[in-house]
Amino acid sequence: MTVLINGKLISQQVIDETAKEVSTFVEDFGLAPGLAVVLVGEDPASQVYVRNKVKRAEEVGIRSLEYKLPATSSQETLDDLIQKLNADSTVHGILVQLPLPDHLNEEAVLLAIDPAKDVDGFHPLNVGALACGDASLVPCTPMGCMIMLAHVHPDLSGKQAVVIGRSNIVGKPMAALLLQANCTVTVVHSRTKNIESICSQADIVVAAIGRPEMVKASWIKPGATVIDVGINAIERDGKRKLVGDVDFADVEPVASAITPVPGGVGPMTIACLMKNTLQAAKNQVLKP
Repeated sequence: MTVLINGKLISQQVIDETAKEVSTFVEDFGLAPGLAVVLVGEDPASQVYVRNKVKRAEEVGIRSLEYKLPATSSQETLDDLIQKLNADSTVHGILVQLPLPDHLNEEAVLLAIDPAKDVDGFHPLNVGALACGDASLVPCTPMGCMIMLAHVHPDLSGKQAVVIGRSNIVGKPMAALLLQANCTVTVVHSRTKNIESICSQADIVVAAIGRPEMVKASWIKPGATVIDVGINAIERDGKRKLVGDVDFADVEPVASAITPVPGGVGPMTIACLMKNTLQAAKNQVLKP
C-alpha cells in the first residue's frame, strides 16, 4: 500500500518543535528571534505567501516585521531598507518575497542581504557552504523535502536519487542535500535525453520542474519514493485545480510513498523558514 507523505502533519510537527526551541531561546537570551519580510508590489500570490509566513511566525513566537513597498519603488529604496535591516541586531532573518517587479535587480537584492540573516538560503556564500558540505542556512523547500524523506527513509545512504529540475532555489540545493545524505544523485533537466529511462531507475524521484503532471507512472520504478515539489494551477472540468509536476493518480499505485499536491511539500517550506529563522538567531547571538 502506498504511503501518503502528509506535509500538513509533518510541518506541524516542525512548527511545534520550533515553538518549543523559540521559547527556550527567549528564556535564555531575553529576546525573540526577529524575521523581517519585505513585499514589493501587490502580487496576489505573494501577498498570500507573506500572510502565511507572518501567521506562522506568530504561532511559533517569532517576532515578525512586515515591510510593504509600492511596486514603483526604486532599487535604491529597496537596498536602503535591506541595509537598515542588516544593521538591526533585533532582526535575525530577512526575507524579500520573490518575484520582484521587473525593473528591480533580483540578484543584487539577494546579494545585499547579510548571509547570516539570509533565511531563504539564497546568498552565494550560503550556496557555496552547502555545496562544500559546511554548516549554512539551507533553502527551505529542499530542507522540507529532506525532512519528509526522513519519515519514510531514516537512512538514505546508497540510494539512487533523481532530481528533475536544476533551479538554484530547489534543484541544485536538493541535489547537494541528497549527496550529503550519501545518495547517488542524478540531476535531469530540459536538455537531458532519455529522462523517463533515467528516472525509472531511481529509488527516490524529486520533481521540481513547474510542468503540470509531467511525471507519469512509466517514469517511476515500482516501490520508489516520489517527492512532488511542483504546484501548478490548471483548468479541469471548468474548475481551477492545483496539481503537481507528478500525475498523482497515475503514479500513486506504482510508488511506495508519495507527496500530494496540495498538502505535501508546500506547508514544509514555511515551517522550515521558521526553523531557519531560529537557527539564524542562535548563530548571531552565540557567535564569538
